[in-house]
Amino acid sequence: MNEKVIPYGKQDITEADIQAVVETLQSDYLTQGPKIKEFEEAFADYVGAKYAIAVANGTAALHLNCLALNVKPGDKVITTPITFAASANCIRYCGGEVVFADIDPETYLLDIEKVRELLEASSKGTYKGIIPVDFAGRAVDLEAFRKLAYEYGLWIIEDSCHSPGGYFIDSTAQKQNCGNGKYADLAIFSFHPVKHIAAGEGGMITTNDKGLYEKLMKLRTHGITKDEDLYENSVEFAGGEIDYPAWYMEMQDLGYNYRLTDFQAALGLSQLKRADEGLGKRRKIAEKYFNAFKNQKFIKGQSGVIEGHAYHLYVIEVEDRLGLYNHLRENKIFAQIHYIPTHLMPYYRQFGWKEGDMPHAETYYKHCISLPMFPTLSDEDQEFILETIRIFFE
Repeated sequence: MNEKVIPYGKQDITEADIQAVVETLQSDYLTQGPKIKEFEEAFADYVGAKYAIAVANGTAALHLNCLALNVKPGDKVITTPITFAASANCIRYCGGEVVFADIDPETYLLDIEKVRELLEASSKGTYKGIIPVDFAGRAVDLEAFRKLAYEYGLWIIEDSCHSPGGYFIDSTAQKQNCGNGKYADLAIFSFHPVKHIAAGEGGMITTNDKGLYEKLMKLRTHGITKDEDLYENSVEFAGGEIDYPAWYMEMQDLGYNYRLTDFQAALGLSQLKRADEGLGKRRKIAEKYFNAFKNQKFIKGQSGVIEGHAYHLYVIEVEDRLGLYNHLRENKIFAQIHYIPTHLMPYYRQFGWKEGDMPHAETYYKHCISLPMFPTLSDEDQEFILETIRIFFE
């Protein structure tokens, strides 16, 4: 019996990370200090976007994006059922209607042909937007989705929580980083501890649209701005004679307190400095999994070795998923299931979604299991995981 616990995901906190947080805790700022701006600029540079907005978490990022894009009650937005519930919930926060489209069983990503079928079956204007998800770290082909979105007048929010550092190759053979804003109006990332960059909690929005950037900066802070170029009231009303006084600010929208703290930003910034190193380790782990499973009869499908994949997760599909899950747990290997199809959650069933609506997603769910995947997973531990799986199927 193995006594060492191996989780499916795990943060890697170094002495440099700790020191970065300590230095910020000893500074004059804990909340809205200079580390936030520094983190935003570094992250925007990392993904290749013009603007980045740090927020409290990935869910807050999704909610703010829907607000910035004016999602209103009754607006229909398409997303995937194989995702964390937040990818769909953000639409409901604004009163919109979530419309699920099935996944491609080969990629596990939102199937563009299923999306096209939905759009073609309705008049233009029926749908407002699409939220594709870079599930497990595999980048969605946003060039193809952008072309479809232009045709039907839709916006795109790229849920990139699983894929910082990921990319796809476009039709001109150019590398397109997840979140770079070339094809999506907005993209979001998460800094939950099991993600590539851990800040405890936290999220980031990226965009190339200055108007959306300015709107999001207000919405994350109660809808308030202190930028006098954006003020709507007169200088006289504000209490000044020529210039606006230093105390003045305006609430122009109904926003939220979705801000990140300075010490979380310091941790995120420190982690970002070695993001590529961690990504390289994830890809080596994925390659080892792939080679171990590629000729095994018990494997129905797996994440594979894919260029640009960021490998937040490594998924395999097997026949006796529950048996394997329990066997791994008995050996202190805490694999996980990603995800229960969102359309079959009780909350979404109330809107009429039922079993059989998304056959590929539902079949995937019956067989999927996510194996341990994190940069500090040792060769010895990975060999133990592989041997434990082999023994079960033998």
